[in-house]
Amino acid sequence: MNTHHAHRSDGARRVPPDDDSAPPALIYVIEDEPEVARLVLSALGEFGFNCEGFATGAAVLRRLQYEKPDLCIIDLGLPDMDGLDLMRRIAAASNAGMLILTGRGHTADRVMGLELGGDDYVTKPFESRELVARVRSILRRRSTAPGAGGQRRYASFLGWRIDCAANILRAPDGSEHLLGTAETQVLRCFVERPHQILTREQLMGARDLLPTDRSIDVRISRLRKKIEADPHEPAIIKTVYGAGYLFAADVAWE
Repeated sequence: MNTHHAHRSDGARRVPPDDDSAPPALIYVIEDEPEVARLVLSALGEFGFNCEGFATGAAVLRRLQYEKPDLCIIDLGLPDMDGLDLMRRIAAASNAGMLILTGRGHTADRVMGLELGGDDYVTKPFESRELVARVRSILRRRSTAPGAGGQRRYASFLGWRIDCAANILRAPDGSEHLLGTAETQVLRCFVERPHQILTREQLMGARDLLPTDRSIDVRISRLRKKIEADPHEPAIIKTVYGAGYLFAADVAWE
């Protein structure tokens, strides 16, 4: 079986996803089930994305040596490689966003994928429109990520300092923590709007978040473990039950 790209869709001949002046985003679809791969590639192609399909982890790692995508859609159940290990290797080789494709029952893998820096996940079976909406949401968040377009870079609160462009959080004792892109985006949302209740949708940059979507909770939990004296009794990132979360600290920008 040819494990190189199963299909390439050239979105340049269609309407680009969001901005007529911007080139279409390049998306790698890493999925070994031919029917699922065709469905994903077809949906993305219809909405103007450039996309390439790969049936194995090895094939996509070879291509990453020559070409860097904007986003990878990764099925965690690949025949030649553990999907979580592949995520680590993609993150080390590129700055691509990552959307996890997962079976409905694989909760542990889904959570682990998010903790490894995955931006979002879609469970099988999925609606093509939902998949495209998630892809657009990730690309939009990453295009307005900290450091893009001359945005403010450094924010300080309670002795902590976040470098939003380098994803580095410095503790009051001077130690540094490298945050995942998804964690940085959530913390950026908080420090831009302190003392405001933010909904899960606002923090994720998504309009229609399913009630069962726990990805934001995973990110909040990871941030609390880093910055809270007691993550179980948070004093900085507070839960406002039924409404969302609130960042209870004053913030200074430089």
